Amino acid sequence: MVQIIPLRSEKIAPFLTLDLTSIRLTAAQFQQLCRDNQDLRLELASNGDLIVMPPTGSRTGQRNFNLNGQLSAWVKTDGTGVAFDSSTGFTLPDGAILSPDASWVRRERWDALSEEEQEGFAPLCPDFVIELRSHSNTLKSLQDKMQEYVENGSQLAWLIDPLERRVYIYRTGEEVEMLIDPATVSADPTLQGFVLQLAELW
Repeated sequence: MVQIIPLRSEKIAPFLTLDLTSIRLTAAQFQQLCRDNQDLRLELASNGDLIVMPPTGSRTGQRNFNLNGQLSAWVKTDGTGVAFDSSTGFTLPDGAILSPDASWVRRERWDALSEEEQEGFAPLCPDFVIELRSHSNTLKSLQDKMQEYVENGSQLAWLIDPLERRVYIYRTGEEVEMLIDPATVSADPTLQGFVLQLAELW
C-alpha cells in the first residue's frame, strides 16, 4: 500500500510510504537500496515500511544549515560527543533506520562501535536528536517519531516547528514540554552549555 501524506503546499512532493512488510527488508538490503538510489532520501520504519522523502524546500534547507552550524560550533568546543547532519542514518533498537535532521552521540558510545558499524547505519539511537518540521511533514507523524527516539534511548529530543513557532521537548521519563515562540532553547544538562538560537529558524 502506498500512502500519500497531504501537504500544505503543493510545491513540494509528498512523502510516500511503501508497505514492504511481506518482504521485510534487512538492514543490509536497505543499505544497498540506499546505495542504488542515492538521489532518494529513504528511511525504514520499525514495522518494515519504506519511507521515501522528498528533497527539502530551500527555506527548510537554510534552516537546517543554521541548525547544524550552531550544533557543530558547540561540539567543537565541548568535545564530549560527535554530531551528525540530516543525511545520517541510525539503526534503532526497534529495527527502524531513521535520519534525524541533527543528532549527537556521546563519544564513548561512538568510540565503542567498530569501524564497520561507524561506516554503516550505526546500531544505536543518538543521545540527542532534532527534527525540523517542513511543509511536507505532518505534526502527528513527527510527534510519533520523537516518541520513538525516546523509547529507543534518546535522552533528549527536540521537535522544532517553524510553521507554528513552537518547540516540543521530549525527555526520558518526562511529559512533553511545549515552548511557544521561544528565542532560545537549552539542551542542559544532556548537552551542557548548548543553547540553540531560534531567530534564524523562524
